[in-house]
Amino acid sequence: MISVEVLKKLKPVKKVRIGLYSAGLHVYWEQFEGLKGCLLEYNLFLEKRMLEFGEVYNFGLVDTEDKGREAGGYFNKYNVDIVFSHAATYYTSACLLPLHQINKAPVIVLNLQPTPEMAYESTGTDRWLAQCVGCSIPEISNAFNRAGIKFRAINGLLGLDYTPKFAKADEMTSNRPEAIKAWSEIKEWCQAATVKRTLQYARFGFLGGYYSGMLDMYSDFTMLQAQTGIHIEILEMCDMDAYLQKVTEEEVKEKLGQIENFFEISGDSPSDPIAKRPTVEQLAWSAKVASAQEKMVLDRNLDCISYYYHGRDNYYESIQSGFIVGHSLLTAQGIACAGEGDIKTALAMKISDILDKGGSYCEIVAADFNRDTMILGHDGPFHFAISKGKPILRGMGVYHGKRGTGVSVEAKVQPGPVTTLGVTQTNDGKLKFNISEGEAIEAPILLNGNTSTHIRFADKPAEYMDKWFEEAPTHHLALSVGHNKNLFIKTAQLLNIPYGVF
Repeated sequence: MISVEVLKKLKPVKKVRIGLYSAGLHVYWEQFEGLKGCLLEYNLFLEKRMLEFGEVYNFGLVDTEDKGREAGGYFNKYNVDIVFSHAATYYTSACLLPLHQINKAPVIVLNLQPTPEMAYESTGTDRWLAQCVGCSIPEISNAFNRAGIKFRAINGLLGLDYTPKFAKADEMTSNRPEAIKAWSEIKEWCQAATVKRTLQYARFGFLGGYYSGMLDMYSDFTMLQAQTGIHIEILEMCDMDAYLQKVTEEEVKEKLGQIENFFEISGDSPSDPIAKRPTVEQLAWSAKVASAQEKMVLDRNLDCISYYYHGRDNYYESIQSGFIVGHSLLTAQGIACAGEGDIKTALAMKISDILDKGGSYCEIVAADFNRDTMILGHDGPFHFAISKGKPILRGMGVYHGKRGTGVSVEAKVQPGPVTTLGVTQTNDGKLKFNISEGEAIEAPILLNGNTSTHIRFADKPAEYMDKWFEEAPTHHLALSVGHNKNLFIKTAQLLNIPYGVF
């Protein structure tokens, strides 16, 4: 039996490839001794810090038009995902424009001053040139705009934890808020670029079909690949059955042990007559199906699964009755699984998981107007890495709105900051992100074999829904832990996907 740890190693998040260079003007080097060496020292400091976030490909100094062209080829050679353009001193925009015409990776301009203020009484032109890093930003922004090159700028302090010999002023700024904010932004851009790279290599399985009539679920698979880079592998229930036939009794026994370790097995629900203690037979079947699901993921090299099957009292229907437990186990292991064929929400869940923020399958359950909360949840897979306590397994006499019976997961997300990420499709066929931050609170939930969590947003429920529904969302979304609005926005921008925040 493949362990959780092995599965995680088989499907790791791709390391982002970070391009870095520092920009300057070559005529300064002969005029001011020590300036070039100081700027290269800053460059190496940036490289060292960025190595915390991924692989760094550091070109060094770009100080002429020819160097710019050379750097463009260098970044193409190493297939970088994002380029940080460090304004080390004044430079002419002609040095950089050819670089970014050759290399098309997103560019982030770093306007990071080494010191909060200059030592005005002792600073000469040479030291001043190491401080005037914002001087070229208007110039390059104008050139980029006219050339149709998108860019973002991070403004603040460099964040050194020492003062270089060349400096006149105190340059130890690592604890300054302007440096902390700047490095938080750099990290977030690297994380967003990690999502983009990982999706470009991801394989999404689509098993079965859509829930008939859920028009918001339907998507164009070519469009999904065109906008995100994911490959979609179309799977049939007979494929699932083939893996099921290979499951051994020993594997079922081991999977049952894993289920008992991850879940709490419920008694009968005190409030819902269709939610009862799972039978021995239901648990054994769920364990066998979960083993087959794991085999399929490994054999087909899947990163994600969306699924739904509507049978008519046949064998395939019995297979799908065991899906939820195994898909919850896979979701917690980084293989995001979404029911009702909702591949767009599987994408939202995968993005959340790549960012290590969980990502559980949700929809509106109800509003609680007394607590000013929205209750979000679903009867499908749950990401129990973000669960408050052990999720509960309940036997369901009926999967409401669907055919069949089986075992479902009942749980709620741990209290604290959360962010919803919905992926919808607009009338021009494009994807769109819907993003909202809130707080998960401790409050009663239904004991009906569904996940549900009370979320308190900035707006009261009625006003919140006014804004939400105007975004033309799908009725599903991914629930992540932490306030991740900025991360999701940066991810949307790197994927060129529009977004709404509410």
